[in-house]
Amino acid sequence: MIDYSKYELVNAEPEASSMIETFRAIGYSIETAIADIIDNSITAGARNIWIDYDWKGTNTTLSIFDDGIGMNDEQLVQAMRPGSRNPLEERSSDDLGRFGLGLKTASFSQSRKFTVFSKAKGCKPVLWTWDLDFVNQAHVWKLIRFIPNEEIWLEKVNTLESGTCVVWWDLDRLTKDTSQESEEAKSKFLGVMHSVKFHLSMVFHRFLEDGLKIHFRDRLIKPWDPFMIGVDGLQTKPETRLGGGSIRVKGFILPHRSKLTSEQYNYGKGPKGSWTAHQGFYVYRNRRLLVAGDWLGLFKREVHYDLCRIQIDLPNRFDNDWQIDIKKSIARPPSIYREQILALAKEARNQAVEVYRHKGRVLKRKLASDEYFPFWEERTRHGKRFYKINRDHPLVSDLLFKSGGLKKDIEKVIQFIEETIPVPLITLQESESEKPHGQPFEGIDHNAIKETMQNLFIRFVSNGMSIEKAKARLLDTEPFNFYPEYIDFLGNE
Repeated sequence: MIDYSKYELVNAEPEASSMIETFRAIGYSIETAIADIIDNSITAGARNIWIDYDWKGTNTTLSIFDDGIGMNDEQLVQAMRPGSRNPLEERSSDDLGRFGLGLKTASFSQSRKFTVFSKAKGCKPVLWTWDLDFVNQAHVWKLIRFIPNEEIWLEKVNTLESGTCVVWWDLDRLTKDTSQESEEAKSKFLGVMHSVKFHLSMVFHRFLEDGLKIHFRDRLIKPWDPFMIGVDGLQTKPETRLGGGSIRVKGFILPHRSKLTSEQYNYGKGPKGSWTAHQGFYVYRNRRLLVAGDWLGLFKREVHYDLCRIQIDLPNRFDNDWQIDIKKSIARPPSIYREQILALAKEARNQAVEVYRHKGRVLKRKLASDEYFPFWEERTRHGKRFYKINRDHPLVSDLLFKSGGLKKDIEKVIQFIEETIPVPLITLQESESEKPHGQPFEGIDHNAIKETMQNLFIRFVSNGMSIEKAKARLLDTEPFNFYPEYIDFLGNE
């Protein structure tokens, strides 16, 4: 044990303005910042949360108001203090906070000035403001009791028995140098607000399903359920428990688009507007979504895994193990669970891709034609076997058609490839090796094959083929015939 009394000490208190400017650079988006404020409202027992804004260019304000238990003056000052709670402290099992920084860092990230009004039951409303311009001027960690139009906000808070209202003003990250009269600036702002609404519908969907009401400009936000529970054709995997039963993992295989109405299919695209962007893990902490549609570094996104979404539920005591960040937007599985999660995900992914492949096989039978385009053809010359690249293959014929003056050079290169195929070595390897021969593009990135299919499909259709005929042509063209699951995406986006 070190005896600290023996050693010289010196004060190293952080410089106020520099530290707060550092807080601003943590990396919140406005969506994650507002979600962090709402976490506090839920922890405070709110059943209603009102989000509102008043567009006035650089003087725009945005508020998050709740009907939770509220705070008295002493409690509010403590809540406004950066690092008001130690992240290692034991918390209530339903607490959505961690670092005691969320209110401050989220607000600093979007505004240079923010005020918190709060009213505990039986008490008068209280307010305090962080003003970064004042902090920079005074070089002190001090709040001020000031906000323009204070009486309007106090009147709003007094409509409830208890509650808290966070007001962001001087929204420099969003409205700096904008004019109230600028339709372009206003349209951009409204677009951001639209994104916020959809983000909240996803992050808090389980709370919304359980009765929490989030009013966005007086219109209720509807929950977005990534697993589309209740939709016909949804397949669920058995729940697996890790960490002594505290961590729950469950896979969902969503129905193929052919089984969904257009409304259901568009719903499945979610806030990100894309099925591919929403495949992957959904990590929840105390039912609050932290990570949405991410493979956590275990896999890459592939379009034929679009139907696979995996739910992971964590209690808040695993924050440190899963490296939950301040913004509550990152989670990393600890090595102790990595292999188990990997195995569960592989099983769910395999089931998801089978849904596509089954559909692809059905499509292949439906669209099958008599004409087949192999890449290689066997030929006989002087009584011996040789192999030639099929000049009628759509890729080859397209290349030669567009090659112009390079056509003769390309033909020479193709001829050299044909004449130097190591047939004896391939034959020897196939007869002696126990390893199976891989199919085209197996185990490597499929972007090349998907992009090529898309380009050929567009060319076929632009040349007068029907969509079904163009798909049939691709299904009868090597190596695209190995990947019928990609055919169904062509012409549908």
